[in-house]
Amino acid sequence: MLRIFGKTGYIFTDKKNPKWGVMSSILGLIATVSISLAVHLTYQNKGTALMQYGAVVILSAVYAVAGLVLGIRSLMEKDIFHIFPVIGILLNALTVIAGGIILYLGVV
Repeated sequence: MLRIFGKTGYIFTDKKNPKWGVMSSILGLIATVSISLAVHLTYQNKGTALMQYGAVVILSAVYAVAGLVLGIRSLMEKDIFHIFPVIGILLNALTVIAGGIILYLGVV
């Protein structure tokens, strides 16, 4: 028996966490942390960005696009829990937007 919120009972479900949704969340987390770290290190360097930080942003954007595709693909599956695909889509969309803004501001 399972005890949730003070109630005991059985859970009868065939739902599972999709592996592509979990992978999407992991890629989104890696990409978000990478861009955040690049921005933080640039801030500590008084605004002077090294070439390696630009490469990190571009690779993070590639990871985020791949994670976005995986998250959307896994959200289309039936009988799944939706938490990991949704987290993956949100993190990857945030990373794509942040990377686009950083690259746009770097060009202008």
